[in-house]
Amino acid sequence: MPETWSSSVDAHLNWTPGTGSTGLADAIRAAIRDGRWRAGVVVPSTRALAHDLGLARGTVTRVYADLAAEGYLTTSQGAPTRVATAGAEPKTGPPAAGRARAPRWSLEPGRPDPSTFPRDQWLAATKRVVQHAPNSAFDYGDPAGALPLRETLAAYLGRARGVRADPSRIVVCSGFSHAITVLSRALRDLGHGEMAFEDPSYPLFRELASAGGQRVVGVPVDDDGLRVAELRSPTAVVTPAHHFPLGVTLAPARRTALVRSGAVVVEDDYDGEFRFDRQQVGALQALAPEQVVYAGTAGKTLSPSLRLGWMVLPRSLVDPVLAAVVASGAQPPTLNQLVLADLISSGAYDRHVRRCRLDYRSRRDRLVAALPPHLEVRGISAGLHLVVPLSLDAEADLPAVAARHSLGVEPLSPLWIDRSARRGGVVVGYGASSKPAFGGALAALLAVLHELTG
Repeated sequence: MPETWSSSVDAHLNWTPGTGSTGLADAIRAAIRDGRWRAGVVVPSTRALAHDLGLARGTVTRVYADLAAEGYLTTSQGAPTRVATAGAEPKTGPPAAGRARAPRWSLEPGRPDPSTFPRDQWLAATKRVVQHAPNSAFDYGDPAGALPLRETLAAYLGRARGVRADPSRIVVCSGFSHAITVLSRALRDLGHGEMAFEDPSYPLFRELASAGGQRVVGVPVDDDGLRVAELRSPTAVVTPAHHFPLGVTLAPARRTALVRSGAVVVEDDYDGEFRFDRQQVGALQALAPEQVVYAGTAGKTLSPSLRLGWMVLPRSLVDPVLAAVVASGAQPPTLNQLVLADLISSGAYDRHVRRCRLDYRSRRDRLVAALPPHLEVRGISAGLHLVVPLSLDAEADLPAVAARHSLGVEPLSPLWIDRSARRGGVVVGYGASSKPAFGGALAALLAVLHELTG
């Protein structure tokens, strides 16, 4: 039977010589759990315990540091080390709830194909930035965003989306969620307490606006986009180039009426680069730069994980929004901003967008051609999603049927604000799967729709 050892300073450790730091850590944990080392008491100093056990002091010091990190001990500069807990394992948060198994196939909207991320181009741009960026690039960044990115975006947005911008009016943010959060707070502080959203629209953004102090109301959408005549709010959040989720475009007469309404307009141009059937629709912002907040992101063109977005602001909103950005404490890393600027200015970003545009157009065409004739498609040929209308009864069965076919999709009706106006359907995000998996995802969708509609 191995010989155990108890410290001469009454440490009450059942430690076996030869087990080293691992055995010592186990012995101390056991002493704390058993109540022999009680909560709050001072433990032997590293020097004393090392002497008593015949170990190097550094070994004991490392064991104490590890146990402090685990929550068994507490340390403080200039004070003795004490037991943090006793009689039980250190407390942790509640166990994470079991997550449902992810579906095999995904056609969830709002997601680009993650396999298209231009790894080589991003790596090359990162190397160039790290080699040539000034030391200041690795300091705390400008709250408005890195100037090279703002200058690059001003030129890019002008030629690609018709946005009228200069770097002083651009604020870089961590995606549209961050943008709507800081805009809600800034507008609230300016006395704008109500924000209208298209009905239907993405619920998360409405929730963020509400959390930012805005009263959220809905304005109906029809085949010509937002019914501007029904807008009464001082602020309106719109997706004029490609409405989410119905996929319509805001008609020219309504675009004019909207900018003449007097409301502050937040233009979410979330997938404006992906128009397949005709010439790109220019940004609404060009009609009224001092009234429209233009918001865009790299989430659909590159990756949502980058958390890179931008706002082109009316001059009157620049300072209030910057104050809200600072208060939020959130901003994309400066290094990523500089890499994106390099990617755009080198032309690699445009080439990547063109490749993705061709791929997503091919997927949409393939999807539309495969649908049964009795199922119509809502939405222009653009972006990363389309809508297949269903009855509300059929939509109610969608989650269970999709789960049986291991397919991730999104029902349409929960996106409405006015529940009495909701319509059933499935929002199909044909960008979510990788190219090799798209065929399997499409087959699963067709099986789901067949089961729901016959």
